[in-house]
Amino acid sequence: MEQLDFFEVPSPCKGICQVNNKGYCKGCFRSRDERFYWYDFTNEQKRNVVRLCHQRYLRILRAKRKQAQDAALGAEPLPYQPSLFDEPSDDLSS
Repeated sequence: MEQLDFFEVPSPCKGICQVNNKGYCKGCFRSRDERFYWYDFTNEQKRNVVRLCHQRYLRILRAKRKQAQDAALGAEPLPYQPSLFDEPSDDLSS
């Protein structure tokens, strides 16, 4: 059974319109063909493109977080600072 569509699926365009190194728009994460044929797609196809764009966004976000985490692991560790709730140790009292 076909779903009735009462509203058009709006374009996910953010107005950034620059392409990343994988060929996806940096603003909306659509491919060239997805941007070019947007108005020819059915609403079902448009919803699928929006779903794919969201997956691409999450993939890029995870990659950026992993890069930041890897960079933090390579950095110098922070010095130890005891908690205010720790019992004072005997070697620190003078």
